[in-house]
Amino acid sequence: MTPPVPPPPARPLTLRPDVCATDTADGMVLLDEVTGRYWQLNRTAALVLRSLIDGTAPPDTARVLREAHPRLTAERAVTDSAAITGELLAARLVVPR
Repeated sequence: MTPPVPPPPARPLTLRPDVCATDTADGMVLLDEVTGRYWQLNRTAALVLRSLIDGTAPPDTARVLREAHPRLTAERAVTDSAAITGELLAARLVVPR
């Protein structure tokens, strides 16, 4: 059984200053200039990240997902957006504004 996803922070997030983002045909690629590590985000993760760096508070990214994917259930949108936000935070790619 998968452990529950902790709720995302309520404050808006932004990329760390030493993380570069580049859009791709399939989503986005991030580069941590300190460690040299790359992350490839699919379209859904890129949408969540774009909404975060555009000022959307993490709990509201579920609404952004539902607008982009109307057949997505509200519960799944909340779970997915929280998981993506949690992964971005755990990788230290984003920080609170």
